Amino acid sequence: MVDYEKFWNETLNQLRAELGEEEFSGWFTDINFLHSGENTITVGFPSGFHRDRVKNRYHSIIKTKLKALAGRDIALEFEVFPDGNAGTKQKTTAKDTNDRPSSASGRHPATKSTEPAQEKPKKKQHPQMRDDYTFERYIVGENNNFAHNAAFAISRNPGTAYNPFLIYGGVGLGKTHLMQAIGNYIHENSDNKVICVTSEEFLNEYLEGIAQKNMNPFKNKYRHTDVLFIDDIQFFQDKPGVQEELFHTFNTLLNAKKQLVFTCDRPPSELKKFNDRLISRFDQSLKVDLQPPRYEVRCVILKATAENCGVNIPDEVIDLISKNISSNVRDLISALKTLIAYMELMGKPITLEIANEKLRDVLASTPNLSIETIQKAVADTFSLSINDLKGKKRTQKIVYPRQLAMYICREMTDFSTTEIGEAFGGKDHTTVMHSIEKIKSLFITDPSLDSTIENLKRTIKELSVK
Repeated sequence: MVDYEKFWNETLNQLRAELGEEEFSGWFTDINFLHSGENTITVGFPSGFHRDRVKNRYHSIIKTKLKALAGRDIALEFEVFPDGNAGTKQKTTAKDTNDRPSSASGRHPATKSTEPAQEKPKKKQHPQMRDDYTFERYIVGENNNFAHNAAFAISRNPGTAYNPFLIYGGVGLGKTHLMQAIGNYIHENSDNKVICVTSEEFLNEYLEGIAQKNMNPFKNKYRHTDVLFIDDIQFFQDKPGVQEELFHTFNTLLNAKKQLVFTCDRPPSELKKFNDRLISRFDQSLKVDLQPPRYEVRCVILKATAENCGVNIPDEVIDLISKNISSNVRDLISALKTLIAYMELMGKPITLEIANEKLRDVLASTPNLSIETIQKAVADTFSLSINDLKGKKRTQKIVYPRQLAMYICREMTDFSTTEIGEAFGGKDHTTVMHSIEKIKSLFITDPSLDSTIENLKRTIKELSVK
């Protein structure tokens, strides 16, 4: 029989070279080759989320490479084995699997051993953190992959490389989940003392110390912990007293190599009425920006939520919600839980018709936008032609609108950077990525950019329904 495992390993080698180490490690190092049959390869995944993500995104490219190597079509079978080894083979291709989690499920791979694993007794849940805010339940996509990897690295070695750590982004994007995932992991796997509070709780304790004219209990609590998490630090704006106390707590813990993690709804540079010394400390942090998840990740989040709730939601309903709610994860899950509640209370299965009816007030009527529609809106606004945007001229009059159009394409559609580049005259995906980063950087220096983009988006939506 043909040794299909060699074909599988060579396919992974080619994927590693094409995708790059970061993307490859995120999705392929925790996949096990299980066995093969007549023109069939079976591989195992640590979770259903991981399996679905790889199947949706990479199935066709894997099959193409296998066919090129074997000279015939090879069928792929994907199986899920949560214990990570399926009771058969250990991983044959992953490198350094003990040093990182699976990006799809957040599961930390078990250390290989020839002896039976001894189960550690589970600690009592930390009273300040939610038990469902774990890495296992944090769905990873390109919008949060870097943040997730940094967070897991911190959970393994708090107080070392990535300290302090600041997670920022809009409402409902998973900042608190990611922060508490770090805390839950540290609490469960070490003896470190962990404090996790909201900015309001920190402020109230500070005010209580002021009122009682005794700040010692407050200072002793916060300056003698191993890990400190504070959620939503933007609420400290215009509160100089608590900012001063946070500054000194910050310095004390940092000098003692204790881990600090904060969340905020904006980057430090946009915090107003904030102590300059404190802003400087936050600017020295490892800062990660959480963006709204793209369509594929939204689908995975909904499927994972339904699976955790023990319900089955049809794919067409998942598709409906994912395509129409893109603002944040909180709104996405809220819509799904509305349907789950209806299903449980009424005893009826969820159909596409029921979903449309029950979610009619929350589903955004966003049409499927084309890149050409966006190009037309931008070209008209800047008195250019679509051919100007697609061409090679690099005058400022054309470059800025072209970059703006590429940025909006990425924001308003699910097209990849490669597809966007093709639509702009065959430009390379790295050109598109540079354009997107250029526009992001201009938000800091150009206060009118936000309104320019919002006006363009309104124009685009109007054009799309004509």
